[in-house]
Amino acid sequence: MASYEKILPAVSRKQTDAANREIAGLVSEEYIPRVMPQILTTWDMTTTFVISTYFVSFAAIVAPAGPAALTYLALLAVTFFLPCLIATMQLGVMFPYEGALYNWTHRVLGGYWSFFSGFCAWFPGVLISSSFADLLVTYMQAMRKGWLVQPWQEGCVICLILVLAGIVSMQRFQMVQKLINMLVGLLFLGSLLVSAAACVWLLTGHHMSVDFMRWDNWQLKPDNYVLFGLVAFAYIGTEGPLNLAGEITGRHVIKRHLMWGALILFLVYLADSLSVLIVQGNHTAYTDAFVFVAIVDKTLGKGLGNITAICFMGSFFATILVYHYLYARLLLIGGIDRCLPLGFGKLNKDRVPVHAIALQTIIAVLFTLLIFIGIPLAKLYSDQMKLAHQASLVSQAAATLVWAISAAFLFIDLAACYLRQRQHFHLHRIFPMPILCICCLLGTISCLLTIIDTLLNSWDATLISNDQWWYLVGSLTLFFLFMGATGSMVANSEAHWQDFPNN
Repeated sequence: MASYEKILPAVSRKQTDAANREIAGLVSEEYIPRVMPQILTTWDMTTTFVISTYFVSFAAIVAPAGPAALTYLALLAVTFFLPCLIATMQLGVMFPYEGALYNWTHRVLGGYWSFFSGFCAWFPGVLISSSFADLLVTYMQAMRKGWLVQPWQEGCVICLILVLAGIVSMQRFQMVQKLINMLVGLLFLGSLLVSAAACVWLLTGHHMSVDFMRWDNWQLKPDNYVLFGLVAFAYIGTEGPLNLAGEITGRHVIKRHLMWGALILFLVYLADSLSVLIVQGNHTAYTDAFVFVAIVDKTLGKGLGNITAICFMGSFFATILVYHYLYARLLLIGGIDRCLPLGFGKLNKDRVPVHAIALQTIIAVLFTLLIFIGIPLAKLYSDQMKLAHQASLVSQAAATLVWAISAAFLFIDLAACYLRQRQHFHLHRIFPMPILCICCLLGTISCLLTIIDTLLNSWDATLISNDQWWYLVGSLTLFFLFMGATGSMVANSEAHWQDFPNN
């Protein structure tokens, strides 16, 4: 195993603590460029951005709101997505180092908050990888009726997918990145087929399934307020690919991949949403993740429908792969910087953080076993599959709230950098100050509204009522945050203990 201790000069714990107090550079900032290959181009980072942010169920979830879904899509693009992009771009240019939010927060707020923000960025990615594996299984079930009808069967297949993705992501990074680029191509092909199906639907004389000409169909109403948090969730994660910032080919990649990735993501969301509304209207079920395939089946035939299904299934697997290696980088630099046990800071002969990826895979598998096997075995309800899906939905919502907290740190870090390191801030500033001020204000307000909206409005009232939703999701979110705080203390204690000479 390759260890940073053999490559960098020895850094004592005392020296590291002194550096932390001065908000100085981290050991990982020197180590990563020396041992990790700088191979990621603008296209590599763009595909990583798109696949790590794309929320495939978005169109099915927002369709019941009709054209108002497009209002939310545009509103959140301006008030949340764009501010996140601007903050990410500015912070990335000022601090172009591995670890993104963890590194930026350390630079401006210090070690304690950097660990907390890093946890809030890392933990949801591990849990949500399980939900993408679940989506892949959902497609299998839709294509083959009668498959995986028991919760334990579904859970076992999800675990197999997670383990397979973990094994693949432990291979040479160049090979994995090429695979990601190919699978993102399948995502684009699938979305193109869905858009083509909507065009064929109109060209063959069918009418649009919703009335886009009625103004009240575009309005925000109490019965569709839940979409605010859901659409914001579809835009969260702009800083994720910059966990790999130490491996890019040049600083120019930071700005370019964010601009191209954001444009592609918005256009794909817009095309998917329009296609569903045109063909299916607002009668699409909230949980109908298979709606894209149904649209292509209806207009272009079963053969192209099967190709569409394969394309999206490939994109689900790509997302799991990206989450495995993207968020493992946070564990890697945590080990290097002595915030986590030293084992996480080690690489194998191919320069892959296998220990970090293995831990993430184990956590995702254990979480899946709990949701699909452990909770149903409690037999709180007779419908075990419904209980498993309720538990999955609540856990995803709680993970989203933790993720929203991490997004808020983008604006906190930006403001703190201006207040504490004004000279460095202005030296690397790429946006006018009024834009950055508006960005921080809008972004912070949107994060708060996302948290409030997610707590007050059930994502699926047919499964969980609003009265039950807020305390279930709120309690689980607090538990996750408590677990992170406790875990940080244990991890830091272990890291300190390993730093003693006799260890």
